[in-house]
Amino acid sequence: MEKYIINGGNRLYGSVNIQTAKNSVLPILAASVLTDGKVRILNIPQISDVKNMVKILCCLGCKAVYEGNDIIIDSSSASCFEIPGTLAHELRSSIFLLGPVISRFHRAKIAYPGGCDIGLRPVDLHLNGLKRLGVKITEQNGYIHCSCDNLTGNEIMLDCPSVGATENIMLAAVKAEGTTVIKNAAREPEIEDLQTFLNYIGGKVSGAGSGTIIIEGVKHLRGGEYLPISDRIEAGTFLIAAAMCGGEIVAEGICAENISSLLHKLRENGCKIHVKNDKIKIQRLGRLVSVKSIETQPYPGFPTDLQAQMTALCCVCGGNSIITENLFETRFKYIPELRKMGADVTVSGRNAFVRGVDRFKGACVTASDLRGGAALVISALAAEGTSEVIDLSHTDRGYGQFECKLKKLGADIARTTL
Repeated sequence: MEKYIINGGNRLYGSVNIQTAKNSVLPILAASVLTDGKVRILNIPQISDVKNMVKILCCLGCKAVYEGNDIIIDSSSASCFEIPGTLAHELRSSIFLLGPVISRFHRAKIAYPGGCDIGLRPVDLHLNGLKRLGVKITEQNGYIHCSCDNLTGNEIMLDCPSVGATENIMLAAVKAEGTTVIKNAAREPEIEDLQTFLNYIGGKVSGAGSGTIIIEGVKHLRGGEYLPISDRIEAGTFLIAAAMCGGEIVAEGICAENISSLLHKLRENGCKIHVKNDKIKIQRLGRLVSVKSIETQPYPGFPTDLQAQMTALCCVCGGNSIITENLFETRFKYIPELRKMGADVTVSGRNAFVRGVDRFKGACVTASDLRGGAALVISALAAEGTSEVIDLSHTDRGYGQFECKLKKLGADIARTTL
């Protein structure tokens, strides 16, 4: 197990290049199973979730080759329809492979997926959507077994706008017979990115970014080269870090519209934000004031993946805040660790009541999930004294070269083995 040793108190200055979006790359990798040619994904993020997805693709019989920062997937030799349980338990996004594998082999077997322990994330929406396309599903001994004669387009109404279910149905329906209509679809930028990729390789998908997505089935999908969008959550994490630590940084290669809800809150805090093309500059001089309330919502609302980082920021602002987590019921698990650093936070159900303190104090804390871990890291950067953040396996899932990028901005952070 590894940990960070962080000497806090340094202001952050400079620029940081934002990686391609984890939540775009993973479904695009899954989509490669459907193609007749090679798929080259440019500027692949060096994170463990991507590495685990590539391992799963190789277990299915695909060939993967890294060339610099790119990866080439050749699915022509894919022959296996079973997604290994050991890898599925490590990667929540392994569920994205259900649709493509069923489409290719007319059957699939997968263990219930893992990922961060942030509350119930049932796969019922995925399975119900696949059933509407003609898939027969049974569940035995922790495995999901799927089979079908042919996938057939249908109208699917999602009970809630789930990102994963929307993407999985898109991937299953792109080569199904007839037309599929997804209603109450998720609207995240990563959904639009998947649509753009699928259309680039020969799909016929429209409506992504709205509540209704229409997929006209095609017989073949070709290979191609594609650059996914940048990671709005990584960009948001660095912007919040600068707000906590003070200084001035520029996040490069990010569409400001994709994180407009965060930028609005940072301006409320008192940060100065300047946007030009694909660059976002943030400046913090004096002490910030707390925003009164933050509620996580599906896009374009405030993202749940930035809730922990923003809560940490509110802890060191002047005033009180109420943070409401509407999407995952146990996503406040990091709060006891923040309290070790001096945070004054009370949790009641889906609400966290924050009373601002002057600053954090260094402490030894343990990360238990991806975004909560990131919140602990940036809190330690802003703290007085030395902190240890234990178990980097979580932050490694979503942040490539995290400590290297932070060092470049002036942070005193080192990775070491326990």
